[in-house]
Amino acid sequence: MKTYDFIVIGGGSAGYAAARTAREYTDTVAIIDGAKELSGLCILRGCMPSKTLIYSAEILHLAQKGKLFGLDIPEAAADMRKLHERKSRIVGEFAGYRQEQITSGRFDFYPSYARFVSPNEIELTDGTRLAGKRFFISTGSTVSVPPISGLSTVPFWTSDHILDLDFIPESVIVLGGGVVACELAQYLARIGSRVTQIQRSEHILKETTPEAAEVIEKAFTDEGMALFTGTQIEKINYSDDQFTVVFNHLGKLSTQKAKYLFNALGREAATKGLNLDAAEIKLRANGKIDANEYQQTSNAAVYAGGDCTGPYEIVHIAIQQGEVAGKHALGQITTPMNYNNLLSVVFTDPQVALCGTTEKDLKKKGIPYISASYPFDDHGKSILMEAKRGYVKVIAHAQTGKLLGAEIVGKDAGELIHIFSTAIALGATAADMVKAPWYHPTLAEIVTYPLEEIAEKILS
Repeated sequence: MKTYDFIVIGGGSAGYAAARTAREYTDTVAIIDGAKELSGLCILRGCMPSKTLIYSAEILHLAQKGKLFGLDIPEAAADMRKLHERKSRIVGEFAGYRQEQITSGRFDFYPSYARFVSPNEIELTDGTRLAGKRFFISTGSTVSVPPISGLSTVPFWTSDHILDLDFIPESVIVLGGGVVACELAQYLARIGSRVTQIQRSEHILKETTPEAAEVIEKAFTDEGMALFTGTQIEKINYSDDQFTVVFNHLGKLSTQKAKYLFNALGREAATKGLNLDAAEIKLRANGKIDANEYQQTSNAAVYAGGDCTGPYEIVHIAIQQGEVAGKHALGQITTPMNYNNLLSVVFTDPQVALCGTTEKDLKKKGIPYISASYPFDDHGKSILMEAKRGYVKVIAHAQTGKLLGAEIVGKDAGELIHIFSTAIALGATAADMVKAPWYHPTLAEIVTYPLEEIAEKILS
């Protein structure tokens, strides 16, 4: 039986980052991954395909609004075959590069699945057994099927189906209001589907703020999407090639019908086949692997990261978790995980981007703060771009003016938020930020208005 210094189970973003990092300190690293296609969720069925399609839909949307810009564009429509081909080509390039990295010979690669048979030993699908001094679990997540009457028995779509569409669905009911649900619901609407979105909580995008969610909700309904929030789904039925969803809304039973049903009610950790009990690894109440700030599980020799641990399903965090684990497992000094400077982006249109600490969390911690905001509909560049939805909000310490958080809802918010992520990481103040030159007219200069307001309040 072969023994490795470091064995990675799952070769996605977190797993590859852990293996690559560990390989800097030892020659005996193995990657176990039995997927038909290597690369992980982000490259194959997440970030890259979804953002490719969403960007195409944004261009289509702008073309259809040509008259607003003084343009005569007689017809603009999605060519689904070409859209699918372009997406597949781009994803294939990224996937091919990652597959090459994994199978390059730097690691021992086993195209198999693994299960623990003891705290330091795994068995592969073909019966091969491997021992490891340290392990890293990064098996990702799978689509969740909540206990809603009828859901588990109907042929619903998942995000995988949406990303592989080569035709325009006539009508789609979207269950859920999280990031994936909202991004792909708007994509479907923009390529020409009649979309109905049903969300349980009062607002969609509950991971953001109510103010941000309200901007996106207005954008969705203005684009013709039917949006129901504050609901309770009673039952789902499928007959005569049609889905029927019955739910409570505003104290009354409502019924919506569509040709297709998209289950976007979340994902759950993919750990069922790992036999974690044999490795003495504990799970949290939400079913994810419990890990500390160095990504160690209850078995100190086993680390975990990415979607199977959380707390956030964000790629740059998964990569960071893998790097932290890879170093710590090989006895290297490393900085533990810290989520105070959390950065997140929702690729709806307008986009939603958050960085640092929210006002809600600052209140809980009793940290004194001040905030200031400025709307996109009063800013020169966004007005001429017909991108007038949303705002920029800046949060700073009430005594020092040190930046604590930022929230941007608007055009290219995912790009603009990095102004603040850098500043917060470096401990800059609002006064520091306004010392820099800001070019006019740019979208970026909108951040100077709330920054100046905060700087003036601190000085006064």
